[in-house]
Amino acid sequence: MRTAIISDIHGNCFALDKALADLREQRVSQTVCLGDAIQGGPQPVQVVARLQELGCPVVTGNADAWLLSGIDTSTVEEVTEKQIQTREWSLSQLSDVDRDYIRAFQPTVEVPLGGGKRLLCFHGSPYSFDDIILSETPEKDFHRFLDAFRPAIMAGGHTHMQQVRRLDNTFFFNPGSIGLAYNRHQPGEGFKADAWAEYAILSCEAETLSLEFRRIPFDPNEYIQIMLSSGIPYAEDLAGRYK
Repeated sequence: MRTAIISDIHGNCFALDKALADLREQRVSQTVCLGDAIQGGPQPVQVVARLQELGCPVVTGNADAWLLSGIDTSTVEEVTEKQIQTREWSLSQLSDVDRDYIRAFQPTVEVPLGGGKRLLCFHGSPYSFDDIILSETPEKDFHRFLDAFRPAIMAGGHTHMQQVRRLDNTFFFNPGSIGLAYNRHQPGEGFKADAWAEYAILSCEAETLSLEFRRIPFDPNEYIQIMLSSGIPYAEDLAGRYK
């Protein structure tokens, strides 16, 4: 069985479409989305429509929850005025039906893989969509987040970073970001995003497991034009990430 895992679309349907076109050629059996699907980009309505067409389970991300509630639960970053205005714009684009669809996202999703194996999907950790698991997260904290959920294979998003870490006899992985891939270790000034969509494919055949990370390029200039014509606040700033 081949399972596609997508995450962190952030309202970028242009990148999502590139990833889905690639995904359709990969013979996957099922797809799951790890959240942060709608907020932050120029195409929130289009992303909702595409996920509904795909019919896959979707995990609630911190940005999904904040989009609906306006309540910031993160202890890492303060919400900026730019984010507040972008949230208000996103809500103005979404219908009541769209909002109900987002409300139906789940804290965690468990996906059967066959052969008695299962994949546990979440955004930050199984405990909270705000938890952060990085490649450099100390081993003690890594085990604190995940030990109770072994022997499941585990997938989380949130950090926009493709990675895999062993957890005793199982493992955790992050498929990266569909709509806002970037280098977490770049200098603080002059933030730049990557012009590609990231996702992963987990294959389970009898006792054999394999994990593939994929990066699908897209035209940054075409995406810039989508942003500039969308009406999203601070479109020039968003476009600057790709120049």
